[in-house]
Amino acid sequence: MARKTDASAGAALTIRDAKLSDARAFASLMCELGYETTSAEMRQRLKFILSDAHLRTFVAEIDDHLCGMIGTLTHASHEHNDPSGKIIALVVSEKQRRSGIGRALIAAAEEDFARRKVARVSLTTRFAREKAHQFYEALGYSKTGFRFAKDRRHVAVRE
Repeated sequence: MARKTDASAGAALTIRDAKLSDARAFASLMCELGYETTSAEMRQRLKFILSDAHLRTFVAEIDDHLCGMIGTLTHASHEHNDPSGKIIALVVSEKQRRSGIGRALIAAAEEDFARRKVARVSLTTRFAREKAHQFYEALGYSKTGFRFAKDRRHVAVRE
């Protein structure tokens, strides 16, 4: 998938499938979100992600400079007969925010979900990201519940 759109300031925006060579730029974007990530770590993650047909990743570029990404998951569910979708990552470079790139990435993901016959899309975001909440609500997403998480990295395994 590759498509061109117009970003604000007249620059041509390209949305395309992610490649392993995007790892360095992805690591930088993850750091902007507060997830300290090295290029090597991101390369390992991308190897796994790009090999899984349930996961899709699109990037936004302006003048061959990667300025945003969105990751999605398509999955079966216990609650519904048709596949469900989830936006699992979305980030736009701080200096490019509020220029239409996030909207273009969401549109690309939603088009891909439509091709995959996904009727419901969910996403999660941190409580503190109030501007993100407003952004998603402006695109038709609504708050439907809370996410609970548990960090299991330090839990001892019983044998």
